[in-house]
Amino acid sequence: MEARLEPGARRRAPAGVSEARGRVTEALLDAAERLLVEHGYAGITSRALAAEAGVNNGLVHYYFGSMEEVLVQVLERFTERLILRQRAMYAGSGSFLEKWRTAWRYQDDDLRAGYSKIWLELQALAWNHPELRERIAHVDAEWRAVLSEAIGRALEEYGVADTFPPDAVVALLMTFAQGFALERLTGVTEGHAELLGWIDAWLQSLEARKPGRKRSKPR
Repeated sequence: MEARLEPGARRRAPAGVSEARGRVTEALLDAAERLLVEHGYAGITSRALAAEAGVNNGLVHYYFGSMEEVLVQVLERFTERLILRQRAMYAGSGSFLEKWRTAWRYQDDDLRAGYSKIWLELQALAWNHPELRERIAHVDAEWRAVLSEAIGRALEEYGVADTFPPDAVVALLMTFAQGFALERLTGVTEGHAELLGWIDAWLQSLEARKPGRKRSKPR
């Protein structure tokens, strides 16, 4: 069964609230997203957030209850957008190799957009706020569910699922992707191109040996 962000995980306005409240809520989340990317969670106060959003300071706690709630909702909202993109990409036509290459272009896009920084920032925040850990774990589980589908299908197509257990490969990719992002955010790129090139060549070899694939006859 796929892991999902729980329907009640995000704090949502009750039915029938005004459109004005909805606009303020989204303005605060947009502002918090910008501030997280620019300054990190430690540099955000409710006053600074309200000023960035152009709303009254008291509305931050009135609508969200705490600054931590605002920040986690930023991550959840951002993740929802990217999960939709990722699922559509993996569901499309083309080989897994092509999708792998697209996924790593997305990784670069997400670094530039600030998503990777926000995810890592919120993980660090949750280390000292146990009540947030389950929420952050749901985000992690959502990504694992997407990868589990795609990787499991690819390993079966390549005929190597017995050699490379899907759960182990997914765990490896999750830690690899976050380690990659962490190093890139700190300016470390040594060996990244070489590692991605090695993986790409390995996937090309699996594509060439895919069961049922017609091989060209030697001339």
